[in-house]
Amino acid sequence: MASVGSSRVPLIAGNWKMNLDHLQAIAFVQKLAWSLKDARHDFAKTEVAVFPPFTDLRSVQTLISADKLHLRFGAQDVSAHESGAYTGEISAAFLKTLDTPYVIIGHSERRTLHSESDEEVAAKVASAVKHGIVPVICVGETAEDLELHGPSAIPVAQLRAALSQAKFEREPGLTDIVVAYEPVWAIGSGQAATPEQAEQVAAQLRATLTEILGSDVADATRILYGGSVKSSNIAGFMRMPNVDGALVGGASLDIPEFASIAQFLKHVGT
Repeated sequence: MASVGSSRVPLIAGNWKMNLDHLQAIAFVQKLAWSLKDARHDFAKTEVAVFPPFTDLRSVQTLISADKLHLRFGAQDVSAHESGAYTGEISAAFLKTLDTPYVIIGHSERRTLHSESDEEVAAKVASAVKHGIVPVICVGETAEDLELHGPSAIPVAQLRAALSQAKFEREPGLTDIVVAYEPVWAIGSGQAATPEQAEQVAAQLRATLTEILGSDVADATRILYGGSVKSSNIAGFMRMPNVDGALVGGASLDIPEFASIAQFLKHVGT
């Protein structure tokens, strides 16, 4: 069970999507921090991060900094551009000034609803890496892709494309990325992949990272599973050697449920 015993610190990430304004975000983060404190959560053993909408980021960042909370946070998207005539977009430089540790890139909703191509995803990854923000690179296949190409072909191809433009340091710690495998057919469906399905794809993604960035970097990179993650199924995923956490959608808006997911170590046998 590499997720628990290896040097990769598990990451439980909550993608709020387009939910909670900045006042709601403040209350939510305070309550989440209290819940985890009451549960005596060890952040050194499991990292917990929230991904609010852009309008909440300053409030969340200020609260975490002022109250010295151990929670981390990230943005849900980033522009491929530095600045200029790109109405509505947010550059990695802006996120960096907020000390934003993470940014989600290539989520299936961005790929489908906003027609983001592999090339656009790659440009965004390059921009995040340039500014020292850790990209959470989302990859995953539709039910049709799964039937036509098998379980790992599309996620592997998307990962290769996403890494194609960034300039990486080929050393652990200097090449800090996170990969999130989110089968599109599982997101919001209530029907998660099995832990074995997630492990099969995660292993192929790690092999691809080894090929592109070397074994040291690949061994240090966290691979998350996302898609109908709940407190009742997180333990099964975290028993898999190549699954290092979860990117949680709807359940991340339920404080007791999300806190319980973050407490997966209480449910996973060693």
